[in-house]
Amino acid sequence: MPYEPVIGLEIHAQLLTETKIFCGCRTAFGAAPNTQVCPTCLGLPGAMPVLNRQAVEFAARAALALNCTVHEASVFARKNYFYPDLPKGYQISQYDQPLATGGWMTLPRAGGAMRIGVTRVHLEEDAGKSLHHGFPDSDRATYLDFNRSGVPLVEIVTEPDVRSAADAAACFSRVREMLVALGVNDGNMEEGSLRCDANISVRPVGADAFGVKTEVKNVNSFRFVQKAIEFEVDRQIATLSAGGAILQETRLWNSDTGETESMRTKEAAHDYRYFPEPDLPPLVVPAAWLSAIRASMAELPDARRARLAAEYGLTEYDAAIIGRSSLAAVYFEAMVRAGASAKAAANWLQGEVRRKLKDIGRDEDMSAVPFSEDALAELAVATERGVVSSTAAKMVFEQMWTTGRSARAIIDAEGLAQIGDASALEALVADVLANHPGAMAEFRAGRKNAFGFLVGQVMKASQGKANPNVINDLLLKALSARER
Repeated sequence: MPYEPVIGLEIHAQLLTETKIFCGCRTAFGAAPNTQVCPTCLGLPGAMPVLNRQAVEFAARAALALNCTVHEASVFARKNYFYPDLPKGYQISQYDQPLATGGWMTLPRAGGAMRIGVTRVHLEEDAGKSLHHGFPDSDRATYLDFNRSGVPLVEIVTEPDVRSAADAAACFSRVREMLVALGVNDGNMEEGSLRCDANISVRPVGADAFGVKTEVKNVNSFRFVQKAIEFEVDRQIATLSAGGAILQETRLWNSDTGETESMRTKEAAHDYRYFPEPDLPPLVVPAAWLSAIRASMAELPDARRARLAAEYGLTEYDAAIIGRSSLAAVYFEAMVRAGASAKAAANWLQGEVRRKLKDIGRDEDMSAVPFSEDALAELAVATERGVVSSTAAKMVFEQMWTTGRSARAIIDAEGLAQIGDASALEALVADVLANHPGAMAEFRAGRKNAFGFLVGQVMKASQGKANPNVINDLLLKALSARER
């Protein structure tokens, strides 16, 4: 019996506030354990939570970007469960009256965009961190770091609309891209500021009812999300095909074994004994404030890609790559204003700039480029106009990166300018043809490789400085004239 997967995602994103959601403790990553804590985030008796206004604004930005309805009033609740790194014995979250509901996002498809529903977006606090490794007595003790306790999170819950592991990873990627563009999350999954839970079930193809789902918890990379879901789908299908039953449980992804592992039976909502948080009044987001938040939002990646394609004639691929980062888009548009063609600017950013950033471990962080948009545009224009060859331009780029000198200064100092004057190259072409009559005869006999040989000989005679396009034109004219 053929089965299809049914997948929904719960994405937990740390909001980029300087302080925690209910107190004034810092949220900086990497601080010494238990140095960014206070009575409130430690859950000590008598401490009272005070809501961080910026956290609400950032969560509202995310909800609006996901086309959700942001409710004027929402309610915080206590989610009760015991875990060593949860000092209060409950987590302040939102339950039946969340900040926002009823949204959607799209994934691009060749035959049309795929729409994925967004069930809800809500605010909550993070728990602390249990450290099971790295200490002399880790075999018999767990250490607790409460620095992360109370860090503000936004949780984005999708509808079970995803039907493949690859689409789930792409959905997670698109959400990350959106949150980073909005400035509400740094997208750093290695530091735990963005995590994904995947709810997975399978059902016979054509069936309407959902199967029993499992939840794969706290996956922090696109690749692992895809691999974890692929494994879990295969596991569930194999179990059902063998006559077994799927248990509703929480599982963890083990990247070393490439398998999911059972963690605990999956709790239902009543297991958490939700009730309204008595120390916090309802959260009210007035319409005027929501309008101001909407007006202040940065351009979203999908809108940016569409605009770049329309305004600059970029291909869908070029627009997708450049539009993925707001910094890259700003750099690109500044290069075009400085005189580079849109295609040349896109090629430099996708080629040498991207390669160099990857080499230094900064990937697509355009803030790490050590020269201005005008400086790179100067090199792009010089290459387009044939002042330097594409090979020489890459050499100039490397020196610009390491020295900070301008393209023009490097070209002049290194003698890298191409010879583009036809009159200056005619004599070289004539000499090459005179010295290689055999190659001319081969060309006339239809052997195309002979033409490339002649071009190479002229380039050699010019010490690599001749403009190949000019050489091609001169050689063709000379060979045609000699045929007559």
